[in-house]
Amino acid sequence: MTKDDIQLLYEYDRWANHRVFEAASTLSAERFTRDLGGSFRSVRDTLVHIIAGEWGWLAYWTETSPNSAFLADLKRRLDAQFNPEAFPNVAAVQSKWAEVEKEQVEFVNRVTNESLEKMLPFRTTQVRLGHLMQHLANHSTYHRGQVALMMRQLDAEPLPTDFHVFLLERL
Repeated sequence: MTKDDIQLLYEYDRWANHRVFEAASTLSAERFTRDLGGSFRSVRDTLVHIIAGEWGWLAYWTETSPNSAFLADLKRRLDAQFNPEAFPNVAAVQSKWAEVEKEQVEFVNRVTNESLEKMLPFRTTQVRLGHLMQHLANHSTYHRGQVALMMRQLDAEPLPTDFHVFLLERL
């Protein structure tokens, strides 16, 4: 992937997240936090997981030396900052997302074709930054799909977040 590809992918990711928040904003606090028995219990918990993932990966990518001590601290910070109970409604989640999004935009705007080739330690191997960035966008898309299903279970209407819809709206 090139810098332009990654920037387009993250523009799409932000657009899709905003669409999901727009749809979720129609839910009452009770429906937003209702346990639906999914991998993440509720719409709220799933949205918080998406944001936590986006924040956590961003922190990892910007760390100059992502060693085991850094990873342990990152896990602690993730758990502290992204406890779903701290987000009683959509507005609270959106507020946190705005903070993460600002940092993410700044990072994505700084990537170069060269930096996307940088190898980062990942578990027992090394993975290109560009591939990890693709992974995160895919992760968020996967969970946005779960939110769409949850919205239907709550008799609410999700908004489409398909890539082609994004492309058509950009024209």
